[in-house]
Amino acid sequence: MRTPESLGTVPSTAATPPQKEACDITLILPAFNEAERIAATISEVKSYFEGRGLRYEIIVAADGEDGTREVAAELGRSNPAIRVIGWPERRGKGRGIREAVQLARGAIIGYADADNKVPISEYGKLEEWLRQGFEVVIGSRGFRDSVIERRQPWFRRLGSAGFSVFMHTLVGLPGIVDTQCGFKFFPAAVARELFRRQQVDGYMFDVEILVIARGLGFRIRQVPIRWRDDADSRLELLRGNLRNVRDILRIRRMHASLRKARSGSCLTATY
Repeated sequence: MRTPESLGTVPSTAATPPQKEACDITLILPAFNEAERIAATISEVKSYFEGRGLRYEIIVAADGEDGTREVAAELGRSNPAIRVIGWPERRGKGRGIREAVQLARGAIIGYADADNKVPISEYGKLEEWLRQGFEVVIGSRGFRDSVIERRQPWFRRLGSAGFSVFMHTLVGLPGIVDTQCGFKFFPAAVARELFRRQQVDGYMFDVEILVIARGLGFRIRQVPIRWRDDADSRLELLRGNLRNVRDILRIRRMHASLRKARSGSCLTATY
C-alpha cells in the first residue's frame, strides 16, 4: 500500500459535442446487465447532486438484455436529466463511455461504476482539485488513506498486482498506483479531447486514457477514496485477462509517439 506522500431497445446515438455546457456535471454510469442495481445507484446520485444544488445529467451507457436500459429509461420519463444509450450486445465499457462523452452537456464530465463501488459522495474529495485546475482527477484505492470496505477475493488481488507490474513495464505511467478505479472526472474540454483519441473498447480504456493524458501534458491528481467490492462473479478471468493483455499491447503501439514525447515531463500529484 502506498502513501500519498510517496508518490438495443434503446439504441446508441452520436451527436456533435455541445458548444456550451448546459449543466454543472455529467455523470456517466457504464453498465452491463445491472437491472437489479441501477435504480438504486441513480437514486443515490440524484439525491447527492440535488442536495448540493448542482445542475446535473446522468447518462446510463448500458449494454445487455436484462432490462437495465428499460429501468433507467423509465426513471428518465419523469426526470429529463437521466439519459440512456446502449445496445443488446456487449460492446465494452470503454466504448460506452466514449459514446456518452460525445453526448455529455456538463461542465465537468466523469464516470462511476453502475454497481456503486464508489459512493458518489466521494466526488467532493475530487471536486476541489478540479477547481484548482487539474485536468484529470482520479479516485485511487492504493493509498494509506484509501478506505476499502469490502476487499476483492485474494486471487483477484493477486491478479491485479501482476497486471500492474505488466502494465507499468509496457506503457509506463510511473506514479499512478491505481489505474482501474472506475471513478474519474475531467473538465468537459479535456474529457472530449481524451475520448476523441481513445480507441480501446474494453476495460483497459482506463489505462489508455491516462497514457493519452500524460502524453498531452495534462496534470493528473490521485485522490484516496472509499471503495467496496461488489462480489461480481461474472468476470471471465482467463478470457478477460487475455483481452486485457492484447489491449495493453495495442495501447503501447497506438500511443507510442505520445509516450516518448512526454516521458517524465508531466506532473502526477497525490492527495
